[in-house]
Amino acid sequence: MHHETEDDKYLPNAYNNKKTSPAYQYMSSGASKFISSSIYTIQVNVNSSGQNIIGDAANEPNIAMNPANHNNIVIGWRQFDNVSSNFRQAGWSYTTNGGTTWTFPGTIETGIFRSDPVLDFDMSGNFYYNSLKSDFTCKVFKSTNGGATWNNGVNAEGGDKQWMTIDRTTGVGSGNIYSFWTVYYSSCLSGFFTRSSTQGNSFENCTAINDSSYWGTMAIGNNGELYIVGAGETSDMVVEKSLNAQIPSSLINWNPSVHVFMDGYINYSLPINPDGLLGQANIDVDRSNGSGMNNVYILASLTRLSNYDNADIMFVKSTDGGLSWSLPVRVNDDASTTNIQWMGAMSVAPNGRIDAVWLDTRDDQSGSDYSALYYSYSIDQGNTWSPNEKLSASFNPHVGYPNQNKMGDYFDIISDSTGVHLAWANTFNGEEDVYYSHIVPGITGVNKNSLGNIISIYPNPTSGVFAIAGGNGKYEIEIYNVLGEKVYFEKIINQKSLILNLDVPAGIYFIHLQTEQGSINKKIIINK
Repeated sequence: MHHETEDDKYLPNAYNNKKTSPAYQYMSSGASKFISSSIYTIQVNVNSSGQNIIGDAANEPNIAMNPANHNNIVIGWRQFDNVSSNFRQAGWSYTTNGGTTWTFPGTIETGIFRSDPVLDFDMSGNFYYNSLKSDFTCKVFKSTNGGATWNNGVNAEGGDKQWMTIDRTTGVGSGNIYSFWTVYYSSCLSGFFTRSSTQGNSFENCTAINDSSYWGTMAIGNNGELYIVGAGETSDMVVEKSLNAQIPSSLINWNPSVHVFMDGYINYSLPINPDGLLGQANIDVDRSNGSGMNNVYILASLTRLSNYDNADIMFVKSTDGGLSWSLPVRVNDDASTTNIQWMGAMSVAPNGRIDAVWLDTRDDQSGSDYSALYYSYSIDQGNTWSPNEKLSASFNPHVGYPNQNKMGDYFDIISDSTGVHLAWANTFNGEEDVYYSHIVPGITGVNKNSLGNIISIYPNPTSGVFAIAGGNGKYEIEIYNVLGEKVYFEKIINQKSLILNLDVPAGIYFIHLQTEQGSINKKIIINK
């Protein structure tokens, strides 16, 4: 898991000349007998024709979304041009139509060994890509054109399992970039944190934090406060907080470290991911204006202390800025202690909804670790969680290893008002590939088996002309774009079938139907 060395030589990238196969793509209708949320999944490490590249591998993805244009998303990953080699590079792909199609231009600094991609963005819509070299130094690359191209990068100190976050508040630290990493694998011994207050044009010399937390993530609070979570020397999670890191050129002060009991610890090198983690610790802050505003949340896939479960999705929260923490809550709702819930990831939507995704072996009947994507959300600040939903087919995580026995160490998600944007890896094509999924939380206030079977929307995808049919002919239609802006409204009376010609740009849209029986949300893709 810390093996970031160049064991194999670089093989020139010839992905446009390799054999190809159809790329994997899937869209659920939602409201089925199995799920109430809907999901759209598409492969992103594809050639210029949108085809799967046979013989390569890709894993450990990270995602960022343009705040000024939610149709513009960038995903980075570890790109192995040859599955028989462990030589990897900084791969990336971007979309300008909300994830309907993706462009994979190649790799950043082609021919340079790179690993551990972490992406983020600033309020101006610039993307940043933090990437690790085999000497444990990191570079941060910047894109000012939506991820189409990148600059030459800036040295950013660094070490293994680095993470990065950017201040997008309106305070004095707006635009600051922060990064921390594993102290034991650092390019600057005893230091494992750096800051840029120059929008990524330069990074400060690395410094130490109170505790040597690792395998974690970072988050910014509403007032520019910086949070870090990671594993510590005991089984507890360790939370670090700085109130003044946001002040440019300041000598950074850290509050006393807080050790958080989550009834488990981050594990590694289990058979399901032999050379990797079961996932990293995730931290996020409620930035809504609701009752949970400023709450801090932690979620991780943890090997349990109390019942010795291999891995559960465990969650805690703080309502006082990280000083004290709740008792741990288990998010996965299976009864068994032998199933493995791994690669857990969490984020918080602007409305305060908490989203969690993970891989789950509960459906595996073969004993071969077949895993599927699962999802749950909370709308009451993590006190209760929605029933777990299986949102993908099961797959074998052990196929397609790129001369390195793991699927990476983490997945990554972003939550917005429309749902969850997920970057993850799986083996649907019989090899490791990277995927984008958009998850729309399910129906509320109606039996999930009923309304979704009564009302249909077709065709989907569409050029903009589509039909809404079914029900008793009385309903209201609202259509929103990915920014949450309403682009269409109509009230229907005594009309069981309606044909719409929606004159909007290509992208993903969300249809909300309010009927006498209840309401339903469905996603539609418009291709021009």
